[in-house]
Amino acid sequence: MSRALPKYNKRRVGLAGGAAAVALTGAAIAGTALAGESSEGGGADARTLAGPGTISCPDVASRLPAIPASAQDEVTRNLAQLDQQVAEANKRLVDTVGQGGPNFVQNAILGPLEDKRTATVNRIATAIGRTADRPAGLDSLATCSLDAQGDPAAPGQEETGGAEPSAPPTKDAGGDAGAGQGGDAGAGQGGDTSGVGAISCPDVAPRLPAIPASAQDEVTRNLAQLDQQVAEANKRLVDTVGQGGPNFVQNAILGPLEDKRTATVNRIATAIGRTADRPAGLDSLAACTLTK
Repeated sequence: MSRALPKYNKRRVGLAGGAAAVALTGAAIAGTALAGESSEGGGADARTLAGPGTISCPDVASRLPAIPASAQDEVTRNLAQLDQQVAEANKRLVDTVGQGGPNFVQNAILGPLEDKRTATVNRIATAIGRTADRPAGLDSLATCSLDAQGDPAAPGQEETGGAEPSAPPTKDAGGDAGAGQGGDAGAGQGGDTSGVGAISCPDVAPRLPAIPASAQDEVTRNLAQLDQQVAEANKRLVDTVGQGGPNFVQNAILGPLEDKRTATVNRIATAIGRTADRPAGLDSLAACTLTK
């Protein structure tokens, strides 16, 4: 009996130590998942600590010139939106870890995030430019990167994201770049061969004013990009039929497409505005719909 007692005590100590280790491990995981994002306007980068890595974006606020009082509210609102965009992207990075292919993070998280940031920094530049010199070069701050922790590209460990867990890549390298050059309507680009419908977008070209010669090449290039974006979205619509929930098309195709188009029409307006009156209201042409 006296010899059995130490073994019993050792088993009790071992069990207690194991329980404590499990508790500490759980706390560490929870701490990693819940680590917050620092404000983009307050530091060099917007970062969120998360197991699969964290998305870092250039700080926009520190690169702005003096902000006119008339633009302050709009600039502040858009800077807050930049923070929110990065926070949402980091959340998708954590929520969908292990899904998708090797390029999923770039295509489904970083790519759409860049489109959103491009549109937002263009709104900031436009707000300032109404009553002061429009700041140049803010588009260069739109691109973000993944600061990976550990082995981000290990098999089965690729970080993914998107509005829904099964969201497909939002940038298809194999898009039909030349489809529909004669208009941005989108409904006839690529055809509706699957019965899933087609994406229809407002035509931008007829809404433009006279285009200065100095802007012609850039405007033509961006109009072609609008066509390519719609063609790629229609291709995804066909390729991913049956995937996702009831909001899949809106969240994974139409939403990212609107962000891309917003950034593109802003580039068109900026190109024209360098030597002529900047066209207003082009943002209203960014949203597209699904027609059956």
